[in-house]
Amino acid sequence: MTEQDTQPDQAGPSPQAVPLIPSQRRAATGARSVSPALLLTILSIASFLAQLDVWVTNVGLPAIGHGTHAGSLADLSWVLNGYAIVYAALLVPAGRLVDRFGRKGGFLLGLIVFAVASIGAGLSGDIWVLVGFRVLQAAGAALLTPASLGLVLLTAPPAKVGTYVKIWFTTGALSAASGPVLGGLLVEASWRWLFLVNIPVAVAALALGARYLPSSRDADDHLPDLRGGGLFIVAIGALALGLVKAPDWGWSSARVIVAFVLAAVALTWFLARSARHPAPVIALSLFRDRVFTTANLVAFVAFVAFGIELLSTILWLQGHWHYSVIRTGLASTAGPVMFAVGSAVAETLQTRTRLRAGRIAVAGALLAAVGTIMLILLVTDDPRFVAAFLPTWVVLGLGYGLAVPTAITRATVGLPPKDSATGSAIVTMATQLGSVIGISVLVAILGRASGAASEAVFQHAWYVAAGALVVAALASFGLDSQPTAAAGPDLPPVGAGAADAGDPEAAVGV
Repeated sequence: MTEQDTQPDQAGPSPQAVPLIPSQRRAATGARSVSPALLLTILSIASFLAQLDVWVTNVGLPAIGHGTHAGSLADLSWVLNGYAIVYAALLVPAGRLVDRFGRKGGFLLGLIVFAVASIGAGLSGDIWVLVGFRVLQAAGAALLTPASLGLVLLTAPPAKVGTYVKIWFTTGALSAASGPVLGGLLVEASWRWLFLVNIPVAVAALALGARYLPSSRDADDHLPDLRGGGLFIVAIGALALGLVKAPDWGWSSARVIVAFVLAAVALTWFLARSARHPAPVIALSLFRDRVFTTANLVAFVAFVAFGIELLSTILWLQGHWHYSVIRTGLASTAGPVMFAVGSAVAETLQTRTRLRAGRIAVAGALLAAVGTIMLILLVTDDPRFVAAFLPTWVVLGLGYGLAVPTAITRATVGLPPKDSATGSAIVTMATQLGSVIGISVLVAILGRASGAASEAVFQHAWYVAAGALVVAALASFGLDSQPTAAAGPDLPPVGAGAADAGDPEAAVGV
């Protein structure tokens, strides 16, 4: 039995009632009757847009550095890290804001912010102006991601809810496969098109969304801890600053020490607020569940390794093998494609065999570690793509595809249904933060030489990535533990069918 509150944003009759979540009071209205498939298309395009900039920006980072006269890789890394930190910190608060004040409004506002920030980023002539607009982009993405998923759940036919969420997630995930090639093509024209390409897509989604999307909100949701979100940004930003600037400033310099102290103080303050606030960015009580804690650890450590390997190989291809941007994009495509294959294999193994999730994740992390060792042994200054780089990325992509989605799947298994949305958002946050730390560690290892660093220096970074993957493999054994929180239903991977458990924001993964 469901209950529905009608609070129309405009005069006129409300549309046909949509089955809503029993445990929450919802309000839903729509301007006009329209095919659910069209609504899914609008919302899926927005999901694709929010994630695309991560992948196209990675490939185009060296070109961005030349175009904005970035002083060093440490400065340039904030084009990636600024987006990831703000997106991670605001995802949960933004989700609660759009739940309370309206998903349609949050979705449209998120698109507007994202589009305006994309214009600013594309027109930037200075690296720090660009970073500022990237931060604004992340805020828009943090709004539109949970809003778009909530609207998918609201508008999907009841019999097709799981299918619609999987389509939404898969469309977003396609950005990983298409991003490297698309980024290469765009940079061939100008690095500015990495951001300006968002504008026509965002305008089309805005026009269609304003006309056809229904309005919905939760009448009694708590206001999120925005101050806590700010503290979290300061904590992770200060930590990344200390890591990336240490080679220039000196590890024992006052500025690096101040950055690390600031990170520790802000993180402590953030955790203290999270323990008291009714709607914290991170619900600390969730970490009483061993499986949830383990899954977050696996996701975080795996993305530390992935952050190192993705950016380092792009720098290697362009700096050592002198690949063009488009050739780099094509060369990098095998990884995301094999990630998708590995994810499908992992899901098949879990559904059609009795192989436990933890064992699959262990195998995947170890396979990725093997791929990293292949990277160390095979990739040299001699540009051998077919014999060295391609098999390495095939193994790496397959390993990550087996390990990461499996860990994310397990994250919310033992949580009560009411906590699954927040739990899924937290594990998404863990992947973003892992990427930030990985990129920061890479910058610290490469130092001022950046992409021109020697083969031995790159290998040091790859050894760190291999070590992180071994840690992820060891931690993955804990994924088969019995959940210690209140038992809840087994949930599918973040963003891939979480709605089947009855929670529309449970799938806010990237």
